[in-house]
Amino acid sequence: MISYILRRTFAAVILLLVVSAVTFAIFFLLPRLAGQTADQLAQQYIGKSPSKADIAAVKHNLGLDQPVYVQYWHFIKGIVAGSTYDLGPTTVHCDAPCFGYSFKNHQAVWPELTSRLPITLSLAAGAALLWLVSGVVAGVISALKPRSAVDRAFMGIALTGVSLPMFFTGNLAILLFRYQVPIFGDEYVPLTENPSQWANTLIPAWCSLALLYSAIYARLTRSGMLETMNEDFIRTARAKGLREGTVITRHGLRAALTPIITVFGMDIGLLLGGAVITESVFSLHGIGEYAVQGITDNDLPKILGVTLLAAFFVVIANLVVDVLYAAADPRVRLS
Repeated sequence: MISYILRRTFAAVILLLVVSAVTFAIFFLLPRLAGQTADQLAQQYIGKSPSKADIAAVKHNLGLDQPVYVQYWHFIKGIVAGSTYDLGPTTVHCDAPCFGYSFKNHQAVWPELTSRLPITLSLAAGAALLWLVSGVVAGVISALKPRSAVDRAFMGIALTGVSLPMFFTGNLAILLFRYQVPIFGDEYVPLTENPSQWANTLIPAWCSLALLYSAIYARLTRSGMLETMNEDFIRTARAKGLREGTVITRHGLRAALTPIITVFGMDIGLLLGGAVITESVFSLHGIGEYAVQGITDNDLPKILGVTLLAAFFVVIANLVVDVLYAAADPRVRLS
């Protein structure tokens, strides 16, 4: 098991390097291959009608006058050991992990990411708990009573949840519970300051996001349970005289959890990388909103930082999922 985890960790590090290299090449190499010069790239971060001296200074300060591979090396070196940046009149040192400085406001990317991460974590944790519990429970009930009125009702709600986009359900929740019936707050409060107000503010976002995801988990659970409950080991467990609840939870559901764990790991990893639409709709200043700002401003360090952070969460989530397979399904054996 330890050797397996070490191999997966090493592979995760290599994958993160590949993701960083590809992302860096998209924003720094492809424009040059398309004919854009370093002067043209630097001119995007200056006001109107800049002089040649201004362009040359910005190009030098941002490192755009260096070859792309040198720029990438400095970027990776900054993440591992920190880096020193010349911001024009001043020189600043960025401690590791250093994801660079914003081209627009000259603020370090990593502190901004860490300041916004608790908001995204709060959104992801509450929504994930809701969609996992509601989706699995609905899927189990539907599988135990196939083609019944309950099954059709749950699957109808699931189909509705998958079909409705977040910008519709999110704005509908805001309209109903912040304006028509104002029972929830509209300004995020950190958990450490006021737990009740923290939850009160995030409940509409949790429910809107959970409605979208729980539909997928309900359908996955129903499909897995319908297949598992007809297996020979389920009939053997019943023949031994085990209670039906034990058969369903300890044998049927446990064996059907493998695909659910896989999807849950991917979903939670992507969500921690930034729930862009949800944070935009509910005005939450998290990682997703930060990514939108970087894309809108064409601020490459911001985009790189969010991309690498999202990749890190996805890779770690996949590593955890692989390890959990053995606990969820005894038929799975890790080498």
